[in-house]
This record gives sequence, C-alpha cells and structure tokens, in this order.
Amino acid sequence: MNRLMLATAALAGFMTALPAAAQFAKPEDAIKYRKGAFTVMAAHFGRVAAMANGKIPFDAKAAADNAEIATMMSKLPYTAFTEGTDKGETRAKPEIWAENDKFKAAASKMQDEMAKLNAAAKTGDMGTIKAAVGAVGQSCKACHDNYRKD
Repeated sequence: MNRLMLATAALAGFMTALPAAAQFAKPEDAIKYRKGAFTVMAAHFGRVAAMANGKIPFDAKAAADNAEIATMMSKLPYTAFTEGTDKGETRAKPEIWAENDKFKAAASKMQDEMAKLNAAAKTGDMGTIKAAVGAVGQSCKACHDNYRKD
C-alpha cells in the first residue's frame, strides 16, 4: 500500500513538473487557448469597467464576482506564448519573443493590478473600484500598445 501511495505521489509530482508547452499539441492549440483566456478575461473585466464608468448600473456582488473571474483568467494566457506561436492567426507582435522579459513584466504588472481590482471590488466601494479599473486599463493598454498588432 505504501509503495502504491509513493508511486502515485511521484507520478503526480512528475505530471505537475511538465513544461507548460507540453499541454499544447500544436502551436495553433496554444494560440486558441490564449485567445480564449484573453476573451473571457476581457468580458468579465469589461463588466466591472462598465459599472465603474456608469454605463451599466452598479451591482456590488456582480462587480466582485466578475473581478474574481477576470483575476483568475489573467493568470492563464501566458503559458501559451510558446515557441512557434508567433505565426498563424495571432495578433501577437514579434517583440513578445524578442523582449520576453519585458513582456513578462508587463503581464505581471497587469496581473498585479487585476488582483488589486479584485480586492477593491470586494469592498463594494465605487471610488476604490473606479481607481482600480483605471489602473488595470492602463496596464492592459500598455501591453497592447507594445505587443499586440491591431
């Protein structure tokens, strides 16, 4: 029984240690994955931003729920910027791979700002949420300006 448990634990450890690229059979799969993650993140962030900008009525619970989802989604797309995903149906600029450290720093900044939005949304205070939405928007725009083709 102990050997079975040890083997299971070892297998689980091995599986979690696999490189992120191993989850995508083809570069096209990685591109689809990251596009999907960005789309879902943008949809949920957009709902909070619409409330902050007065375009839709403020609903504290909806703001908190959407901020939570957007924050979670902000962590997903970056494992899909793997080798070979700079070609195909993508708006990713070559600078992502040429300036990978800067790109990762920009992604990290956005994730940090998204986490702050998540915390702000949980307060239910519109002023705090509005400020956090602005910071997230600025970090998104900075990355789009430098790393996304339009």
